[in-house]
Amino acid sequence: MSETPPESENQSGHSFPAPTHTDELSCRPAKLDADKKTKIDVLLKSAGDAPIMKKKKWAVDPTKKIGWVIEFMRKYLKFEPEDSLFLYVNQSFSPSLDVELGTLYDCFSTDGKLVLHYCRTQAWG
Repeated sequence: MSETPPESENQSGHSFPAPTHTDELSCRPAKLDADKKTKIDVLLKSAGDAPIMKKKKWAVDPTKKIGWVIEFMRKYLKFEPEDSLFLYVNQSFSPSLDVELGTLYDCFSTDGKLVLHYCRTQAWG
Protein backbone atom coordinates (compact mmCIF):
# COMPACT_ATOMS: atom_id res chain seq x y z
CA MET A 1 0.00 0.00 0.00
CA SER A 2 1.47 3.33 -1.03
CA GLU A 3 0.80 6.41 1.00
CA THR A 4 0.46 9.74 -0.82
CA PRO A 5 2.24 12.68 0.71
CA PRO A 6 0.10 15.30 2.45
CA GLU A 7 -0.77 18.39 0.50
CA SER A 8 0.28 21.85 1.57
CA GLU A 9 -1.46 25.10 0.79
CA ASN A 10 0.33 28.26 -0.38
CA GLN A 11 -0.79 31.86 0.16
CA SER A 12 -3.01 31.87 -2.95
CA GLY A 13 -5.02 28.93 -1.61
CA HIS A 14 -3.74 26.41 -4.17
CA SER A 15 -2.68 23.07 -2.79
CA PHE A 16 0.44 21.24 -3.91
CA PRO A 17 1.77 17.83 -2.89
CA ALA A 18 4.41 18.06 -0.20
CA PRO A 19 7.91 17.04 -1.30
CA THR A 20 8.94 13.49 -0.66
CA HIS A 21 12.35 12.19 0.37
CA THR A 22 13.01 11.22 -3.28
CA ASP A 23 12.64 14.78 -4.57
CA GLU A 24 15.94 16.41 -5.47
CA LEU A 25 16.90 20.03 -5.87
CA SER A 26 18.64 20.12 -9.22
CA CYS A 27 18.77 22.53 -12.09
CA ARG A 28 19.64 19.74 -14.52
CA PRO A 29 16.33 18.79 -16.13
CA ALA A 30 16.16 16.29 -18.96
CA LYS A 31 17.18 18.89 -21.57
CA LEU A 32 20.30 17.03 -22.67
CA ASP A 33 19.02 13.55 -23.35
CA ALA A 34 21.19 11.11 -25.28
CA ASP A 35 18.72 10.95 -28.17
CA LYS A 36 18.65 14.74 -28.53
CA LYS A 37 21.46 16.95 -29.73
CA THR A 38 24.86 16.24 -28.25
CA LYS A 39 26.23 19.79 -28.38
CA ILE A 40 24.99 23.00 -26.82
CA ASP A 41 25.06 26.49 -28.29
CA VAL A 42 27.34 28.93 -26.49
CA LEU A 43 27.21 32.61 -27.38
CA LEU A 44 30.35 34.58 -26.49
CA LYS A 45 29.84 38.35 -26.12
CA SER A 46 32.57 40.86 -25.44
CA ALA A 47 32.29 43.49 -22.73
CA GLY A 48 34.42 46.51 -21.95
CA ASP A 49 37.70 46.68 -23.85
CA ALA A 50 37.80 42.99 -24.84
CA PRO A 51 38.38 42.25 -28.52
CA ILE A 52 35.29 41.13 -30.42
CA MET A 53 35.34 37.59 -31.78
CA LYS A 54 34.39 37.25 -35.45
CA LYS A 55 32.47 34.07 -34.69
CA LYS A 56 30.31 34.49 -31.61
CA LYS A 57 28.16 31.33 -31.59
CA TRP A 58 29.82 27.97 -30.96
CA ALA A 59 28.48 24.41 -30.67
CA VAL A 60 30.28 22.87 -27.72
CA ASP A 61 30.27 19.49 -25.99
CA PRO A 62 28.31 19.93 -22.71
CA THR A 63 30.97 18.01 -20.76
CA LYS A 64 33.60 20.69 -21.48
CA LYS A 65 34.49 22.85 -18.52
CA ILE A 66 34.73 26.65 -18.21
CA GLY A 67 38.52 26.34 -17.94
CA TRP A 68 38.53 24.78 -21.42
CA VAL A 69 36.48 27.71 -22.79
CA ILE A 70 38.92 30.23 -21.33
CA GLU A 71 41.93 28.41 -22.81
CA PHE A 72 40.17 28.19 -26.19
CA MET A 73 39.33 31.91 -26.13
CA ARG A 74 42.87 32.87 -25.12
CA LYS A 75 44.22 30.98 -28.16
CA TYR A 76 41.51 32.27 -30.52
CA LEU A 77 42.07 35.90 -29.43
CA LYS A 78 45.88 35.41 -29.41
CA PHE A 79 46.27 36.60 -25.82
CA GLU A 80 49.71 36.72 -24.25
CA PRO A 81 50.26 34.61 -21.09
CA GLU A 82 50.17 37.76 -18.92
CA ASP A 83 46.86 39.00 -20.42
CA SER A 84 43.84 38.47 -18.19
CA LEU A 85 40.46 37.18 -19.31
CA PHE A 86 37.31 37.16 -17.20
CA LEU A 87 34.21 35.14 -18.09
CA TYR A 88 30.73 35.87 -16.72
CA VAL A 89 27.32 34.18 -16.80
CA ASN A 90 24.27 36.46 -16.93
CA GLN A 91 26.54 39.49 -16.61
CA SER A 92 26.64 38.80 -12.91
CA PHE A 93 28.93 36.02 -11.72
CA SER A 94 32.10 34.30 -12.76
CA PRO A 95 31.72 30.51 -12.72
CA SER A 96 34.35 28.21 -11.27
CA LEU A 97 36.84 26.79 -13.78
CA ASP A 98 35.69 23.21 -13.12
CA VAL A 99 31.98 23.77 -13.86
CA GLU A 100 30.67 21.88 -16.89
CA LEU A 101 29.01 23.89 -19.64
CA GLY A 102 26.06 21.48 -19.62
CA THR A 103 25.29 22.38 -16.02
CA LEU A 104 25.44 26.11 -16.76
CA TYR A 105 23.33 25.58 -19.87
CA ASP A 106 20.64 23.76 -17.91
CA CYS A 107 20.53 26.44 -15.23
CA PHE A 108 21.08 29.67 -17.18
CA SER A 109 20.36 29.19 -20.89
CA THR A 110 17.92 31.48 -22.67
CA ASP A 111 16.41 30.84 -26.09
CA GLY A 112 18.44 27.63 -26.41
CA LYS A 113 21.81 29.38 -25.91
CA LEU A 114 24.18 29.82 -23.02
CA VAL A 115 25.36 33.44 -23.12
CA LEU A 116 28.84 34.09 -21.69
CA HIS A 117 30.30 37.59 -21.51
CA TYR A 118 34.05 38.06 -21.49
CA CYS A 119 36.31 40.99 -20.75
CA ARG A 120 39.92 41.83 -19.93
CA THR A 121 39.20 43.47 -16.58
CA GLN A 122 36.82 42.52 -13.78
CA ALA A 123 33.37 43.81 -14.66
CA TRP A 124 30.60 42.07 -12.71
CA GLY A 125 30.47 39.99 -9.57
